[in-house]
Amino acid sequence: MTDIELPDGEYTAVVDSVEDGLATVFFERGGEEVGNAVLEAARLPADARHADAVLSVTVRDGVLASASYDPESTATRADAAQDRFDRLSKRPPSDDDT
Repeated sequence: MTDIELPDGEYTAVVDSVEDGLATVFFERGGEEVGNAVLEAARLPADARHADAVLSVTVRDGVLASASYDPESTATRADAAQDRFDRLSKRPPSDDDT
């Protein structure tokens, strides 16, 4: 596990993966990724201990001071990712189709 090497403040956190009791978490501020850390999964809310969970967190002195799961943002991001996948997976028309 690592300390969170970010300035004190509030961030959006996205869980990348949870394995063997450890969660890899990416931190964002203003829509930009600003860092990541590996944390004990037990430090996260129980309903956020899964990949792609979105949380609102506060970092203080290099540790997670508070974290709350945001199910609406989690669902919105999942829908947006699926839409991108669907658009990219459509085959462009061939010359014969025009």
